[in-house]
Amino acid sequence: MSFLRIKKGGLLSTIQDLGRPGYRKYGVNPGGVMDRRSARIANDLAGNEETAALLEMHFPAAEIEFVDDRIFALGGAELGASLDGAAIANWRCHLARPGSILRFEGKVLGERVYLAVNGGFRADEWLGSRSTNLAGGIGGCGGRSLQSGDVLDLLEPTLPTSAVQQHEIASNVLIPHYSRFPTLRVIEGPEHSWLNAAGKTALEEQAFTVSHASDRMGFRLEGDPIGIEQLIQMVSSAVTYGTVQLLPDGQLVILMADHQTAGGYPRIAQIIDHDLPVAAQLGGGSKLCFHFVSISEAEALRQKIESDLLLFRIGCKLRRYGQ
Repeated sequence: MSFLRIKKGGLLSTIQDLGRPGYRKYGVNPGGVMDRRSARIANDLAGNEETAALLEMHFPAAEIEFVDDRIFALGGAELGASLDGAAIANWRCHLARPGSILRFEGKVLGERVYLAVNGGFRADEWLGSRSTNLAGGIGGCGGRSLQSGDVLDLLEPTLPTSAVQQHEIASNVLIPHYSRFPTLRVIEGPEHSWLNAAGKTALEEQAFTVSHASDRMGFRLEGDPIGIEQLIQMVSSAVTYGTVQLLPDGQLVILMADHQTAGGYPRIAQIIDHDLPVAAQLGGGSKLCFHFVSISEAEALRQKIESDLLLFRIGCKLRRYGQ
């Protein structure tokens, strides 16, 4: 059986996939990768299905040893990846040989990098997903982050090593435009009308800072308090990834991949699906601002990127199997 050896565990490295949708009515959040588009592209490049398990790593990231010939791909944050001491780039295929060491030398841009290995990882499954749920201690590698000395079993490869010579590279059209100070497009949330005039202006015009007290559940934002017309008792209501909630002290929180399934704070905005990958790559100290768009614009952007991803996925398969 083939495997990867974790020589150094890194700050927070976990096995993830696209999550476990369909269980929110039971109080189970979908979880999964923070940056879904990057994970999907990495799996496409590695010759996997988009739902295959892969590694999500933060800097300082894990140091990993390969034990056999294996095609892999990286997506997401630029963390100075190197293979056997030679720098390698994200968004393309690479070939590791037995004994090859993958390292990450320094953070350049973004917070989370994804490692997809051809065949995928054999990991603990729960409710149809191999994603690690740290709060519940389930999925992935025993429901925990990876540690030095861990051995991760790999499924059988689906591509010959010669496939790496195809040099598939993700188009710039697909790659999220990461930034240390992005403008995130949002639509109005159900309780946006509760804001007073000053609160609406502050939400649209000021820059917010991501607090260092942020995690996979949510990013707390720091800025001038957002004002509300009157305090209204709110019944807990459904929330999702990218929901922007207004806390009692006037500060904001963006719900992320491990968000709760319902919340009792006003939902004043919702980050559009297209911009969630950009939000996912922010970290403590990053700045951001919001820009409101219409639902039709948000949907058009989503449809366009989904169409581009589908064409890319088909193209990868045709180049490998259609000859």
